[in-house]
Amino acid sequence: MDKKLHIICLDIPLPANYGGAIDLFYKIKSLSEAGCEITLHCFQYGGRVPSAQLNLYCKKVFYYKRKTGLRGLHFALPYIISSRNDHRLLENLCMDNAPILFDGLHTTYFYNHPTLEKRIKLLRAHNIEAEYYHQLAMQCQNGFRKLYYFFEATRLKRYESTLLGVNHFVSISKTEFEFFKNGYPNANHHLIHAFHANNEVLSLVGKGKYVLYHGNLSVEENVQAVKFLIKHVFSQLNILFIIAGKDPSQELMKYQTSQLTIMANPSDHELKQLLANAHIHVLPSFQNTGLKLKLLNALYQGRFCIANSTMLEGSGLESLVQLAETSQEWIQRIEHCMTNPFTIEHIEERKKGLANFDNKKNAEKLLQVVVSTH
Repeated sequence: MDKKLHIICLDIPLPANYGGAIDLFYKIKSLSEAGCEITLHCFQYGGRVPSAQLNLYCKKVFYYKRKTGLRGLHFALPYIISSRNDHRLLENLCMDNAPILFDGLHTTYFYNHPTLEKRIKLLRAHNIEAEYYHQLAMQCQNGFRKLYYFFEATRLKRYESTLLGVNHFVSISKTEFEFFKNGYPNANHHLIHAFHANNEVLSLVGKGKYVLYHGNLSVEENVQAVKFLIKHVFSQLNILFIIAGKDPSQELMKYQTSQLTIMANPSDHELKQLLANAHIHVLPSFQNTGLKLKLLNALYQGRFCIANSTMLEGSGLESLVQLAETSQEWIQRIEHCMTNPFTIEHIEERKKGLANFDNKKNAEKLLQVVVSTH
């Protein structure tokens, strides 16, 4: 039984400090522990550097400089794809005949190259990228970036209809699964949820003293969510709130009050403590693309979770979360949860509801796809 696989990463997976890198790293780790022999290919940019830790899980690791800026532009291809173009990657893929996992649409520059015509190709669909970039454009306030996002969304929509050379689509949520199944009915389709850092449900029984929002506070989508909470929810309640995350702007920091703390750049240990000790995790989202790993972290490590339908879309986790859409519903859900302790029964419900997010089982499922192609 041949368990060899090439994986092409859109970024260096370590440190695993944002959603895409988390799914990448824990997928690699879990596949390796399941007996897969991995040849890893990573595109390097944005200050991330080669990691010796990846050699613990991969037979070989190759790094390629991403062609950022004008060097990465192409007259027809989306920038996220054309900027990940290095012929050394093509040469290294041809060292053997193992299947190739293109991890993210970003990595597919060579997927249709004649040299790879007879190779088995798997595409990990993190998002419907055209929709993701369209939503970024709708939210962006900067005129130049807004234009770029619209332009990229148009190219991605065209590109997402040309993936006829892909044998297996491996989607991260039901949304991507249905999209690619409808678009490519003759391909093989698999739903394998996000890989993540959690091995078991660690939620504490009892009551916490505060409500928590956590996320990357330099990302426009998260800033929008935080401003909604501050202006329309937190301001209406006499409860202790904490907002924690990476690189909040000075504008956000000015919202702090005696009952609202904004914690900039918490360490991993601090964030873990915040997640565990919060009584409620609030998880609004205004962008229904991909699976939000912060939702998984809250469910594995925290107590009560309140989210809107956009955050939950495609996750299959609706039964584990209190649903809120309007500001009044958010206020009501928070007030209700604050009066109730988190119980053993809640924890058992979590364990059952998160069964489809078991890293070991999902690695075996993905490896079975790889083995079946030989």
